[in-house]
Amino acid sequence: MPDTQAPIRPTGTPGILGPLVRRLPDRVTRMTRVLAWLVLISNIVIVATGGLVRLTGSGMGCETWPYCTADSLVPTQELGIHGIIEFGNRTLTGVLVIIALLAFLAVVRIPRRDLRSLTVANGVGIILQAVIGGIVVWLHLPPTLVGIHFVISAALVGNGAALVARSHSPAGPRRRAVGAGYAGLVHATSAAVAVTVLVGILLTGSGPHAGDDAAARNGLDPVLWQHIHSWPAYVTFALTVLVVVGAWRTPPRLRLRRWSALLLGVEVLQIAVGLWQARTGLPIALVNVHMVLAVTLVAAMTAVVMHLKEPVALADLS
Repeated sequence: MPDTQAPIRPTGTPGILGPLVRRLPDRVTRMTRVLAWLVLISNIVIVATGGLVRLTGSGMGCETWPYCTADSLVPTQELGIHGIIEFGNRTLTGVLVIIALLAFLAVVRIPRRDLRSLTVANGVGIILQAVIGGIVVWLHLPPTLVGIHFVISAALVGNGAALVARSHSPAGPRRRAVGAGYAGLVHATSAAVAVTVLVGILLTGSGPHAGDDAAARNGLDPVLWQHIHSWPAYVTFALTVLVVVGAWRTPPRLRLRRWSALLLGVEVLQIAVGLWQARTGLPIALVNVHMVLAVTLVAAMTAVVMHLKEPVALADLS
């Protein structure tokens, strides 16, 4: 279906809301793109703060949800630093909600179904994440739910990267602008990225950083699963090298050379940090960097996939 359609023009909106809604932008502006970047960045930042909660043993810093204690919305003095860290992460969710709302308002009148769908998906995902986060606390940090919590974060980061890409692209129907073989290689690489992240989540669920001393682990052998985690990681790296080489045969206007190089750079850094943390006893700082790089990898992979196609109008001009 084409992205272009008639702008949404609310009619009959009572009171002051009608003029306010009509003042929303009806085309992509610089602010639209800034908000798209904020959606992406904020979803990466909350992974870092969520990782800090887990790595400092603050997962039960607030003993219930949505309140911090049975009688207080905010952390009490008795909860100490763990309560502050956990509540700080919860507060950041509010910031994400505000950014999500602003991003949606920035595109709601623009005749772009793709932008509206991506901003709606972001808002729904954030709400779902908050609910699952609450369930995780209620059930005392079960590793399976904690893993699902991270998967949704990775999906939100990927969604944010897609929103950034589309906000910088013209409207209209799109078609593949690269050869079928290269497109297949990129999609195979994205599948390898997904497997690498999922195996990494299983590995984390077997390790020492449970978020609380009393939280359960998934029972897997962490030493064995470190090796298992490395297998898809190295497959991903090898495929990405091929993606980078193949990008030099794609049209420069697609910018696949730039985005594939970014993907490779993130992977090199991720592998280096992964090896470093494994050989130094999983220090908190390195593990948190590894978590952030994991979702950054998802964002970079998404960017490469999004640039395999281009608007038909631009392709016809080339």
